[in-house]
Amino acid sequence: MYRCVSLILSGLVAAVVMIIGGCGPAATSDETPRAESTKQMAQRLEQIAQRTESNPRQQMYANAARVGWLRSMRPPPQPQAQMQYRVTLAQELLRAGQNERAIEAFEGILKMLDRYPDAPTSYRLAVKDYLAISYMRLGEMQNCVTDHNAQRCLFPIEGRGVYTQQRAPREAITLYTDILETDPDDLNARWLLNVAHMTIGTYPDSIPSRWRIPPEALASEHPVNRFRDVAGPLGVDVMGLSGGSVVDDLNGDGHLDIMASSWGLRDQVRYFENTGDGRFVDRTEAAGLIGVVGGLNMVHADYNNDGHVDVLILRGAWRPEGHPNSLLRNDGDGTFTDVTEAAGVLEAHPTQTAAWADYNNDGHLDLFIGNESSTEEAPIPWIPPNAGTHPGELYRNNGDGTFTDVAADVGLDVVGYVKGVTWGDIDNDGRMDLYVSVYDAPNRLYRNEGADAEGRWRFAEIGAAAGVQAPMESFPTWFWDYNNDGWIDLFVSGWRASAGDVAAEYLGQPADAELPRLYRNDGDGTFTDVTAPAHLDRVLYSMGSNFGDLDNDGWLDFYVGTGDPDFRSLIPSRMFRNAGGTRFQEVTAAGGFGHLQKGHAISFADLDHDGDQDIHAVMGGAFQGDVFHNVLFENPGHDNHWITLRLEGTRSNRSAIGARLRLTVARGDTTRTIHRTVSTGGSFGASSLQQEVGLGQADALRSIAITWPSGTEQRFTDVAMNQIIRVREGADAVRPVETKAFALAPEAADPSQVTPPGR
Repeated sequence: MYRCVSLILSGLVAAVVMIIGGCGPAATSDETPRAESTKQMAQRLEQIAQRTESNPRQQMYANAARVGWLRSMRPPPQPQAQMQYRVTLAQELLRAGQNERAIEAFEGILKMLDRYPDAPTSYRLAVKDYLAISYMRLGEMQNCVTDHNAQRCLFPIEGRGVYTQQRAPREAITLYTDILETDPDDLNARWLLNVAHMTIGTYPDSIPSRWRIPPEALASEHPVNRFRDVAGPLGVDVMGLSGGSVVDDLNGDGHLDIMASSWGLRDQVRYFENTGDGRFVDRTEAAGLIGVVGGLNMVHADYNNDGHVDVLILRGAWRPEGHPNSLLRNDGDGTFTDVTEAAGVLEAHPTQTAAWADYNNDGHLDLFIGNESSTEEAPIPWIPPNAGTHPGELYRNNGDGTFTDVAADVGLDVVGYVKGVTWGDIDNDGRMDLYVSVYDAPNRLYRNEGADAEGRWRFAEIGAAAGVQAPMESFPTWFWDYNNDGWIDLFVSGWRASAGDVAAEYLGQPADAELPRLYRNDGDGTFTDVTAPAHLDRVLYSMGSNFGDLDNDGWLDFYVGTGDPDFRSLIPSRMFRNAGGTRFQEVTAAGGFGHLQKGHAISFADLDHDGDQDIHAVMGGAFQGDVFHNVLFENPGHDNHWITLRLEGTRSNRSAIGARLRLTVARGDTTRTIHRTVSTGGSFGASSLQQEVGLGQADALRSIAITWPSGTEQRFTDVAMNQIIRVREGADAVRPVETKAFALAPEAADPSQVTPPGR
């Protein structure tokens, strides 16, 4: 028996999800290896799901249940009230994935409007807009989901990405054309008209010039080799909603594994082990994870310094009631145990963001969790207000497997609609500082002041003084040294835009969107906004996002997953290449990264030991019908050198989070230094903790210098390039790791034409 990724889907979505295999085991026998505490958490989560189903009126994401609730009502007799009822029902049908029924409902509303010639034109256009996106979503389900291949839904759509079933997008084209004939300035309709034409292979020639987005505007600004999506052949193309991604060596065999979540209340967390020969095996049940469900995001670290990577699952975001998170202790034998309650971190708050760091440098990783507190009116239309306030939590690691919340004591009991958090040492004083991305309010930067004379630790909020409070409507964030000057810089992305804003950017028109910010660290406690000089004044409607070095040139690039719950935010995820630490170049089209489905958690990691970073991304939206396959982009390589470091703290935390690396490389008579800090990267998605560093066209790696969180300094000279090495804090030498590169899904020369066994 299997239960699908959403609560109760009907019609096409349910059939598709079952066929493709995006469902997790719904039940488990007594023989399934699960700890008692894991069973207790599973029971808590099931009770939450049942409460949600029983109260669909207050649960805007329980869409199938809301359809049933609305249909149980008697439609009101008054024409205006009946119209509103019909629109509400049609919207819920769309959100529940019942696309053909949604189309029927919206078409019925248009016929009903024919009886009211005095109805505002804007109302009729709005209904046509919903009808058009219902057709678009039907086309996506028929082609990108059921008739899936690796090029479907990749923008710009071409080649094998063109749909084979074209009726639905052709209907959408007719509707968007009608909308534009009435309102030629509707950039949302213009954008979606261009996308619809791409899906049937008639872009750009069949689009009237006055509505066409020119192909040259979509071209990449620098050549990169094209990545291929191998998730399908590998069997990791889980079908689900928005969720988290963790990529790291979770079973200790030296190969990087994958854990993925989906935020539906009964969506099973999935764990895939890397076999080291190009395959992945689903070990979810064997790992004792059955019943561990939901989770909009995940972060990982070895919190108890036992040498095994643990995982924190974050829940409750965007919901009217708080949910418990799950701290999964890695037992080192292939299984995980939910120790949330025993560790002292069992609370019920709405959250999707957290970060690990050793803020007091005692050798034990601490945990900050940012929670969502909203006012009576929700800050965004599709997010319900939650009850009460939910201050941030700073859990100090007690060193015995338990934590104590000291947020109020140190000044980190942050109250706001927190969307992203990241730790970093902004002033190179050896203490980790904290940046908090808050939606609809100034962002905050907390400088770590250390301990006072009485031993009390304190943080001081310096966001305004440091100049890093914008953007006001922000989401993902991270610290990184994008210009390799030894001072960590800050990126924080905006989260207010529409498909029309993306169209405006490509057309060279002003966009009414919240733009990202790139802040350069000035080395004196302040930052300078270099967004425009770095060519990042773009419409980045970012959710899941992360950074890495896609071409191994030694400069950090980044990938943003885009969108929001609205189905009309059908906009591509975007990849930006760092051009020598001075500006960024869009390489979305060249690299094949422009996924049109909702982009959530993103992780960079070298999954095949070939020295370049592959990219895992969790796809899918918030509403029950907005499901999609996760993707895994295999890096084709770019002929640059590399080095991978697996660091092991002794006096410092075992994961080495916060350790700073300085690699000096030489090419001819020229040397340069590459800087890295150990972390999992961005605030929505968790990259491998091993440091995978591109060295460009270097002739030699002259030295590696490491500053550990404990203050220990190490330096190694003339290390061979193109290898994986293990570095232990305090050791006299590095140790090469014997590994062999392999091809991901080697049997799939053309992954778009291969269906994995059992599918």
